[in-house]
Amino acid sequence: MSKFEARLADMGITLPDAPAPAANYVPYVVVGDLVYVSGQISSDENGLILGKLGDDMATEAGAAAARRCAISLLAQVKAACGGDLDRLTRVVKLTGFVNSTATYTEQPKVVNGASDFLVEALGDAGRHSRSAVSAASLPLGVAVEIEGIFQIA
Repeated sequence: MSKFEARLADMGITLPDAPAPAANYVPYVVVGDLVYVSGQISSDENGLILGKLGDDMATEAGAAAARRCAISLLAQVKAACGGDLDRLTRVVKLTGFVNSTATYTEQPKVVNGASDFLVEALGDAGRHSRSAVSAASLPLGVAVEIEGIFQIA
């Protein structure tokens, strides 16, 4: 078990199989030492996490949905690394999209669910640059979608 996966296990997290793409795109692209991971939508073992922040979903629930996106991002990075998550050097950048109303302004707090998880799981390797933006809607009505750029060895 990799050091990162051991840390995840200590947190009670087992990475799922990397989700398959839902359309005509690939889940990740490796260019040199960078892995570009396509947007991962909020889902868990019960299915999609649906909702609109500022309407039918609270900020804390949105942050939990963002955390689930980060777990899927790591699953994609593991797949890109041939199953060896220890090849991950650092998280470079996240872009988080939050399904929210026009008056909702806590998108950064929602995406903190992913950022905080990655730092907790990966330590300094999890520190990253980031954008957190509002979206009028997201695919299938999910609450959050996050894409990422990761550096690998």
